[in-house]
Amino acid sequence: MHSITTEAVEVSEDALRPVTAEEKSWGWFAIFNVWANDIQSLFGYSLVASLFIAYGVTGWTAFAALIAAGLFVMFMVNLSGAAGERYGIPYPVLARASMGTEGAKLPAILRAIVAVFWYGVQVYFASTALALLIRSLTGITGGPAFMGLTGVDWLSFLLVWAFHIVIFWRGMGWVESFLNFAGPFVYAVMIGLVAVLWVKSDGQLLAQAQTIFANPEATWGTEFKGFIVIFGTMVAYFAAVMINFSDFSRYAKDKPAMVKGNLVGLPLNMILFSALALLTTAGAAVVYGEALVNPTEIVERTDSVFLAVIAAITFFAATVGINLVANFIPAVNGIANLSPSTIGFRKAGLITSAFALVIGGFWTGFISQFGISGFVNTLGATLAPLFGIMIADYYLIRRQKLNLDDLYNPARGTYHYRKGWNDHALVAFAIAAVFSVATVWVPALGQLEGYGWIIGAGLGGVIYLARARGKVAV
Repeated sequence: MHSITTEAVEVSEDALRPVTAEEKSWGWFAIFNVWANDIQSLFGYSLVASLFIAYGVTGWTAFAALIAAGLFVMFMVNLSGAAGERYGIPYPVLARASMGTEGAKLPAILRAIVAVFWYGVQVYFASTALALLIRSLTGITGGPAFMGLTGVDWLSFLLVWAFHIVIFWRGMGWVESFLNFAGPFVYAVMIGLVAVLWVKSDGQLLAQAQTIFANPEATWGTEFKGFIVIFGTMVAYFAAVMINFSDFSRYAKDKPAMVKGNLVGLPLNMILFSALALLTTAGAAVVYGEALVNPTEIVERTDSVFLAVIAAITFFAATVGINLVANFIPAVNGIANLSPSTIGFRKAGLITSAFALVIGGFWTGFISQFGISGFVNTLGATLAPLFGIMIADYYLIRRQKLNLDDLYNPARGTYHYRKGWNDHALVAFAIAAVFSVATVWVPALGQLEGYGWIIGAGLGGVIYLARARGKVAV
């Protein structure tokens, strides 16, 4: 059923309503640029660089793992985005089909929590670009550090945080064009940075990139384990976008536009960005004798004010742009879904910003102590069962058919279940989430490191199917 009554629309805020045919304007290039900027963020670079360093594999092994992760994520977002493209609905509404009209608040708020975390972290990383700009132009170092940040760092963080509020308050209509503009310039700066490091390393950068982080005692087994862990961590990094890709795909002109945008956007950007990140990280290790995982730190070492200024502006633009799209929108949708009649777009945005202020400010003093990969894998493992449940419900139980009227009427209809909660989905989520998170933190399950997201998604889907098949109305 593709139509929806006026009564049903009125119970939902603007952020959650189905988009109209006129609003489905995104072609493949718009979706391509969502991925380009998502992959290009400063945190994305730091994650990729840290993976090269942490697992002691050769450059080719790490590179292959990153490409495989990109192809896997592409396949998964085509699955999760299909309902959004077909029915024009966001993720919190799609979740009502499997979790219940009230139960959907659980996955929506979990997704919102993850989005708020990423939002705060990306605000911090964007602020490092602004701090670089300030130090390059003024020569001020910032003085003593407080909670890992100097005075310049704190000023930059607060300015970037306020800038995000100004942008969302004015509206999100300009973001698509902004992303299309910012993406290519990030690559231009990274290529320029590689060129500088190439010259400084006397042309030895490419040869060193292959083995500089590799373990000299590595075997086929250790290389394979490193491949799996890097693959799993990158899949977990994209877990949040995989589960709520319908928030973006609902704006696609049609399914071919979505599929082409994902095909060109994910593998191509992953290949180019990963190659540049590997060369830059290895080059910095060769030239400066230190493994640096934040490109703004590498730019500072080049002693080029011109490069520092250009890099700061482009990294700042790219990180802010994708932060508003990939983190802000899911957070706002999830928070608005808690009470659609009382929490609007701006109120949800202010709530998101308040939490981001705390999370971003505490990044260097608290969250980062857990390690980037552990942090990413934990968030991914928590969301994984929800993805499995949603896919199993939409494809295997409902055969891709949804009733929009019932999705937007919380007190009645097919998706109300028992007082708005689908017990089968809740049980599947609880069991699968506990196990998938345990693969990250329980030493006895250390052999499963890197498989956390796949295990969680698979368990969630299988348990849900076993409980719900034949018992859930379609």
